[in-house]
Amino acid sequence: MIDLSQIIKPVLPEFEKFRENFSKVVQTEIPLLEKALLYVLSSKGKHIRPLLLLLAAKATGNISPLTIDASVLIEILHTTTLIHDDVVDNTKQRRGVPSLNAVFDNRIAVLTGDFLLAGTMIKAVETGNLAMIRIIAKVCRELSEGELMQLDNAESCSYCEEKYFSVIYKKTATLISACSEIGAILTGASAETIDKCRQFGEYLGYCFQLKDDMFDYCEDIKIGKPTGNDIREGKISLPLLFALKNAGEKDRSRYMNIINNQDFTTKNVSSLISFAKHYGGIEHAEKQLMEFKRKAIEIISDFPASEARASLLLLADYFSERIY
Repeated sequence: MIDLSQIIKPVLPEFEKFRENFSKVVQTEIPLLEKALLYVLSSKGKHIRPLLLLLAAKATGNISPLTIDASVLIEILHTTTLIHDDVVDNTKQRRGVPSLNAVFDNRIAVLTGDFLLAGTMIKAVETGNLAMIRIIAKVCRELSEGELMQLDNAESCSYCEEKYFSVIYKKTATLISACSEIGAILTGASAETIDKCRQFGEYLGYCFQLKDDMFDYCEDIKIGKPTGNDIREGKISLPLLFALKNAGEKDRSRYMNIINNQDFTTKNVSSLISFAKHYGGIEHAEKQLMEFKRKAIEIISDFPASEARASLLLLADYFSERIY
């Protein structure tokens, strides 16, 4: 697996400054809110999104104090989405650690997420950069739409690859895309370079989510979520969609009946996983992932050679090869 410390190297001082600033986000006089914030912000995340922002900036120009501020802003927004997602999905663990709503409750989790989201918008406005404010606002809208689309698809039993990719664009790719786009914007890069960074991030976002969805069909305690957990929540991802599309009528009818009735017993979930594997769903998802990785690498192939660009390429490897 790719070593993240190697990827961070070109922006190590700036990344350490990000970590320092991010750890100081907690500013409230309300003891309960402070306790909740300290819990959620103390989690040892990899901070991939701010790292991408910093690398995109370094690859297209120079990192400024405003770039550091933007990296903190992005990670606050990402943290907010995780809190709200866990409430919506009633998730009690994230990467093997109890979620905020499990430690406290849904009310406190939602309000903590709202507090962080408000902080994100305040920090964005304080930068005075209208382009970045516009991107952040658009991301917030897309994230909400993606979550609602996913819920609607599950409730209406409406499943197809087109809707699947629309959801993962809104729920995952749009935020990761914003990271690399903002990184380039804050260096004063050309419109063409900014657009390439935006596309690079979007392709990485698809890689990230495809890999995450594939974990649902694997058994590995490092992943931090039970096998088949997404299926139990009615989230029918690409491996299963591909199997349903390519199976014979008898098998398709049988497994669609389980999905439509939301009959997600342990036995049925195990059967759905085996069904997806039998019809090549994992291989299909892997193929799609590698195609997005190829596009990501190609889109920045003409960037000037630098340690930062090399790390961006390594980040594409990391997104596609990570094991948890």
